[in-house]
Amino acid sequence: MSNGTSVSASVSASASTSVSFRRPDGGTTNGYLAMASGAANSGKPGVVVIQEWWGLNDHIRAVADRFAAAGYNALAPDLYEGRVAKNADEAGHMMNGLDFAGATHQDIRGAVNHLHELGSKLDTKVGVVGFCMGGALTIAAAVHVPGVNAAVCFYGIPPAEFASPAAINIPFQGHFANRDDWCTPAAVDTLETAMVRAKLSPDIHRYDADHAFFNTTRPEVFEAAAANLAWQRTLAFLGEHLA
Repeated sequence: MSNGTSVSASVSASASTSVSFRRPDGGTTNGYLAMASGAANSGKPGVVVIQEWWGLNDHIRAVADRFAAAGYNALAPDLYEGRVAKNADEAGHMMNGLDFAGATHQDIRGAVNHLHELGSKLDTKVGVVGFCMGGALTIAAAVHVPGVNAAVCFYGIPPAEFASPAAINIPFQGHFANRDDWCTPAAVDTLETAMVRAKLSPDIHRYDADHAFFNTTRPEVFEAAAANLAWQRTLAFLGEHLA
């Protein structure tokens, strides 16, 4: 895989569109699909991009586009069914109303399956990358969703009773902020300790930054140096485990 571009750069995928894909229960989920150049029927690896608590907004679409520019088929499922929060209160309400089990076992699993089908090769690999709420769901997908080959979590951890990090049995990378009062440094320590005690080898990175430091649309917390380093580490990790 290519190292891509810096997080702050503007990148266009060769082909992107709104799609509907099948869930395991027979229903459908909508999402945003950004295809790598020449990816049709070519066996390119896939990345499921999982939204923050705001919804499937322009920022998450842009992240999917960057993955496509780096050589991946990227699919962002719309977990809020078309709704996008306008403020933090609305985002918190939407997140608290989300069926996390359904999102994991139906929407995200459906997205993983769809990317395997697009890859059109039996050995096509798929990773999951998520931010904030999506980071917590990334861990849940790493524990519960078949067909996920690697997971990259940005500042989100689910309740251990839903998805224990000690049960992750695929390559895992985590990016966390030292000035985070939601996904706190203490919570990150607990996650890392649980994985190490389970004889796992998580690739954990901590940054002197705030929660959501990767989000280019939030200048009050965006930290370019940390975001660009996290992006390069993410691409290197996925390049190693999804090749």
